[in-house]
Amino acid sequence: MVKSYLRYEPAAAFGVIASVESNITYDSSGKHLLAPALEKLGVWHVRQGVCTKKLSPSVSSRGPSLAVNCVASSPSSLVATGYADGSIRIWDCDKGSCETTLNGHKGAVTALRYNKVGSSLASGSKDNDIILWDVVGETGLFRLRGHRDQITDLVFLDSGKKLVSSSKDKFLRVWDLETQHCMQIVSGHHSEIWSIDVDPDERFLVTGSADLELRFYNVKHELMSGESMVIGAETGNDGESSTQNKWEVLKPFGEIKRQSKDRVATVRFSKSGDLLACQVAGKTVEIFRVLDEVESKRKAKRRLSRKKEKSTKMEVEATKNVEANHNTEEARNISVVTVPDVFKLLQTIRAGKKICSISFCPVTPKSSLASLALSLNNNLLEFYSIESSASTRTLAIELQGHRSDVRSVTLSSDNGLLMSTSHNAVKIWNPSTGSCIQTIASGYGLCGLILPHNKYAMVGTKDGKIEIIDIVSGAQSEVEAHGGSVRSIATIPNGNGFVTGSADHDVKFWEYQIKQKPGQDSKSLTISNVRSMKMNDDVLVVAVSPDAKYVAVALLDCTVKILFMDSLKFFLSLYGHKLPVLCMDISSDGDLIVTGSADKNLRIWGLDFGDCHKSIFAHADSVMAVQFVRNTHYMFSAGKDRLLKYWDADKFELLLTLEGHHADVWCLAISNRGDFVVTGSHDRSIRRWDRTEEPFFIEEEKEKRLEEIFEADINNTFEDRHIPKEELPEEGAVALAGKRTQETLTATDSIIDALDVAEVELKRIAEHEEEQARGKVADFQPNMIMLGLPPSDYVLRALSNISTNDLEQTLLALPFSDALKLLSYTKDWTSNPDKVELVCRIVTILLQTHHSQLISTPSARPVLAVLKDIIYARVKECKDTLGFNLAAMDHLKQLMASRSDALFRDAKSKLLEIRSQQLKRLEARTETKTEKRKKKKQKK
Repeated sequence: MVKSYLRYEPAAAFGVIASVESNITYDSSGKHLLAPALEKLGVWHVRQGVCTKKLSPSVSSRGPSLAVNCVASSPSSLVATGYADGSIRIWDCDKGSCETTLNGHKGAVTALRYNKVGSSLASGSKDNDIILWDVVGETGLFRLRGHRDQITDLVFLDSGKKLVSSSKDKFLRVWDLETQHCMQIVSGHHSEIWSIDVDPDERFLVTGSADLELRFYNVKHELMSGESMVIGAETGNDGESSTQNKWEVLKPFGEIKRQSKDRVATVRFSKSGDLLACQVAGKTVEIFRVLDEVESKRKAKRRLSRKKEKSTKMEVEATKNVEANHNTEEARNISVVTVPDVFKLLQTIRAGKKICSISFCPVTPKSSLASLALSLNNNLLEFYSIESSASTRTLAIELQGHRSDVRSVTLSSDNGLLMSTSHNAVKIWNPSTGSCIQTIASGYGLCGLILPHNKYAMVGTKDGKIEIIDIVSGAQSEVEAHGGSVRSIATIPNGNGFVTGSADHDVKFWEYQIKQKPGQDSKSLTISNVRSMKMNDDVLVVAVSPDAKYVAVALLDCTVKILFMDSLKFFLSLYGHKLPVLCMDISSDGDLIVTGSADKNLRIWGLDFGDCHKSIFAHADSVMAVQFVRNTHYMFSAGKDRLLKYWDADKFELLLTLEGHHADVWCLAISNRGDFVVTGSHDRSIRRWDRTEEPFFIEEEKEKRLEEIFEADINNTFEDRHIPKEELPEEGAVALAGKRTQETLTATDSIIDALDVAEVELKRIAEHEEEQARGKVADFQPNMIMLGLPPSDYVLRALSNISTNDLEQTLLALPFSDALKLLSYTKDWTSNPDKVELVCRIVTILLQTHHSQLISTPSARPVLAVLKDIIYARVKECKDTLGFNLAAMDHLKQLMASRSDALFRDAKSKLLEIRSQQLKRLEARTETKTEKRKKKKQKK
């Protein structure tokens, strides 16, 4: 019989608080912060500092997990996340479920932005395209092309009718979404534009780049007389402007010098619009105060009065004509407000590490101006309260993850505890729940060991010390063990000792004892060096056989020395690796030893004679960790190629490839029963892989791997390979929003199958009716595949199962003959009111795609003639129903408003707003009066 194995699948991932590559954002309520953690989206309760939900795509053992690149929150509970493969997922934060998946981009999604209502979503990508999505209809509307490099940010203007996009090509583009064209191109930046934003009142648009200035633009909706059409517009080959606009949306307002010389990463206005944050690609965030219209005009007047005083001193003996010209010029400039009059630097926030992203809280606290969240590149979230004088850090979320790489993971003997080491801390985890139990400050831990009874642990550090950690109390003591970094710790089976190997060429044998200190109740662990052995080169790994008969030592000279444990005499030398051995393990029965090297190979040796059974090219990069499953000859290996692999050491076969990590995998640990595996990585995550009850066979897995290679190659055939890749898009071109994928091809096949089955069934029904007419009565046996549905409904069922986002690309792939068959069924479906919208979409797409062929095909004319009469009538009925329902809902709203005190609350807020405006006007008048009096006194 063919041997079967049990499958391992991803079970949990923990240790990551916030990804480096993605942004963070608050939800609409301001209570939760959304922080991407690799492929998951963490929902953090800000006050409690606890992760309440983790939104992650459905777990799939096949294919790598894709990281979240950007996130955007809508005014409702919906949240959009963009992934590295170009897909976008819409989540409902309250339910914690994925509402829909949108496929359209061919590169990683780099920018997402909702409009104010939350009905539309704009996305930008590394493929230089912008796609506008209908969130309610869950479908793509159109694709905007024109940028020559990656899209960096997007902003809606004019109630969602216009869109401003920034790119690495140094240009801003303004798009009219109603006419779907580029209406303005703004140049002037000397480097890539990294971020843009507009204030809530849409007065100013700010851009941030690697230039030393922040640039500001006035947002306008009408073209003033005498003003130019395009500001710094790109010119074509003939030297003429590439766009001819009737509207000028953005007009340069001015610049402000930044404090930092680093490039701008993010610029964001607060929800109220009175603050502007400029985050640079360093450790600082500059906070600007945005003055309102009255204050900014007052400041401009002060500036002009100071300027006038200086000019009068310098021009005492000027002529009357010059004075008259000066006065007229001054009168003209009184109303001129510049950028420094509106934007005033309030303070600079300095973080301990490089800042990755910022986000303003949409709810303004009572005690301060605003709340600002920061994500740092050392896996940390910080929250600041911004006040007029200074900003204070209110909260930091840091305990749930390491600040840097996870260098080693170790399981306790009962698999109840997991210890991980990093550059400055040791963390004790519960491996089943992923919760952090204890965090202990330490040195740079390279290896670790949890002693029996789970009370104490050892950590070997980079500076040659062995740290003894009391797991319960968190107490820690150090022992100077080696002159170089402690690279490896191995326990001695059935004993109370362990072995360490170091870069100082020494292998040391230790014993530990638990002693009670005199005069104290507490007990402590002490270690003592029993034996030492000097090797010829740096020791990289040590391993002890299960019967404690041999000790294996891997050296920097690419060899492994096998020594007798008792006498330390030489037994075997294993040589064959071309680069140093970085990891090794001995099987439970002591028959095999496996070594993993920087030469990307695994070698399986016999421990009896030292012969190499097999050399396997295992990973695409260095093999960092290898370990046998207890009491078997199965083993796991992990490498810098981000993969975890499962092997059979007897058959030398690869059983499984487990993808999940987003960076180099440094270490792994296997439970005693082999029911789960834990890995630690450079991406700071710790992942658990559980053994399931699902059996699999080697041949099946080989076929699956070949299918994956084939499917990956299909993506290249979707596009015409004869089109040159370097061809630039047409200026301001519009294209279809969708993307052809494996799902759309499968959906096309399902429609063709349904049409064929329905056609055969219709013929059978026609034959049966003919027989009945002749007098041959026989029972009609319907086709069981059709699930008891009539042919028309069976085809409709196949179409209804296709997601709205994939429908367009699915119908585009249909041949003309099948499209004609599909059109003939649509007239029957219009009688169903629920399917009118779907039928209209199908008919529109098919007519647009096959227009020329339909006109020249006589058999299509009757179908089109019938559809022309039916479709308009059904759409009008649907429209009337919607209008009636909207009017009824509006009437109910008015009734509810009349029964509540909502109107009085609105009136009160309006009254307060009017009073504040009157107060500001009064202050402005009094100030102008005092200025006039001063001028009169000066003249006298």
